Amino acid sequence: MINKSTLQSFISKYYLGGLHNQVKWRVKDNQLVVYAGSPGRVCKTQLDIFEFEDSELGIFDTNKLLKLISVTNGDLLLSSEKINQLHTKLNIADSNFELSYALADTLILGKTKWYNDPEDGFEIELELSTEDVDHLIKAKNALGDNSSLQIHPASDLDGQPVCEFLFGDDTGFSSKIQYQVQGIIKENSSGLKFDSGIFKEILVSNKDLENCQLKLSNKGMMKISFQGTINDVPLSSIYYIAINE
Repeated sequence: MINKSTLQSFISKYYLGGLHNQVKWRVKDNQLVVYAGSPGRVCKTQLDIFEFEDSELGIFDTNKLLKLISVTNGDLLLSSEKINQLHTKLNIADSNFELSYALADTLILGKTKWYNDPEDGFEIELELSTEDVDHLIKAKNALGDNSSLQIHPASDLDGQPVCEFLFGDDTGFSSKIQYQVQGIIKENSSGLKFDSGIFKEILVSNKDLENCQLKLSNKGMMKISFQGTINDVPLSSIYYIAINE
């Protein structure tokens, strides 16, 4: 059994509003893991309590699966149907509904390339509070379709080192919003540019988790990690994002 909201929360963290629609669910020892990504962006989401047989399930259309789950309520019972060793259907049932989702052959979904931390570590390391996450989402929303995000070392009013998030173009003729966060800022830290839309989608999808850590590497990489519990079930997610060229 798994609570509907727990499953929806897990799915949202790899789906990212439609960025990753086709994935494999990997279940082993009652733990569910999904890797997803595209060039310049990968993620891993993990649900630590998922009562299901060890298997790989091919999810060809996450959007359709979410629509099916949306009609259910409360606790869900999940099971699958197989032909030989191939899982062909995912069955979802609550106290009223019995739903069936057609699974894809995992061989047609390919593999997701995974990134690793740079050998020499990260130049900037931040702990983002739930308030920081809310403020960064509001900053992106205020500038609408502008996709520019620059993250770079700066100094606060007391001259202390901080990390500054700049939403909007850095020219003098455009609107922009700056937000500062304290953290570990090494002297050799440099500024990096990212897509603010992707950054916001990651924050929105994970704002129900308590802990957020953001790291930046001069090699052109951001790593964002989230941990927390949803309905007492441990859930975590990790994202690697490459800079905008």
